[in-house]
Amino acid sequence: MSTDQGTLFALIGALFVFLIWGRYRYDLVAFGALLIAYLLGLVPTDEVFAGFGHPAVIIIALVLIISRGLYLSGAIEMMAGALLNSARSIRRHIGVMAGVSAALSAVMNNVAALALLMPIDLQASEKAQRNPGLTLMPLSFASILGGMITLIGTPPNIVIATFRGEALGDPYTMFDFAPVGVVVAAVGIAYVTLIGWRLIPVERTAASMPSSIEDLESYLVELRVPSEAEVIGQKLRQLDSQANEAGVQILGLVQR
Repeated sequence: MSTDQGTLFALIGALFVFLIWGRYRYDLVAFGALLIAYLLGLVPTDEVFAGFGHPAVIIIALVLIISRGLYLSGAIEMMAGALLNSARSIRRHIGVMAGVSAALSAVMNNVAALALLMPIDLQASEKAQRNPGLTLMPLSFASILGGMITLIGTPPNIVIATFRGEALGDPYTMFDFAPVGVVVAAVGIAYVTLIGWRLIPVERTAASMPSSIEDLESYLVELRVPSEAEVIGQKLRQLDSQANEAGVQILGLVQR
């Protein structure tokens, strides 16, 4: 192994350590690793920022913009809220929730779809006096499975389609993934609905349902607050719906 190879492996190892630690923002950690690789001469000068111009990166950015637009419109929450009912049994609740999650993930970024449905799932669990630990993991799996159905459902599909176009001159189209993705998603949703949720550790599911975020002192919170906002000076516990109207955005919540 050459010196450059050893240095690169050490840098990648350090990168994973910082990502797992979670103390610093993931984008800053990744960008910092790129700059260090450049300064050490591991990445040629003309290729340092080449990745930002890759078609796959641009497509993913556009998908995130569309997802954000759907979130701000309130259309997704209205549709999902109409489909959910806290009076349903946990098996029916997981089935409906997983189906909605998979369907949304097929036409938008799966992480964004999960972020939209999590508050609804938590609210349904609170009304049904059921611990959300029983339903959040099936919801996560369903969003991943639904992302396999279309080209834009998950970033790896976009990346591999772009690579195929460069290598063979014929990229995958929007629904080329569907024949396999639909079958895998359907089987996966059936599994988490009928069997999977029963395998979640008992000590987690037996815990009481928290009514709010507890022990905020153990979390690091990053906010974006306009300079003229009236909520300046308030504590995080005091923020309510008026904070959203004032333009306050919670950018991150990391446990220390």
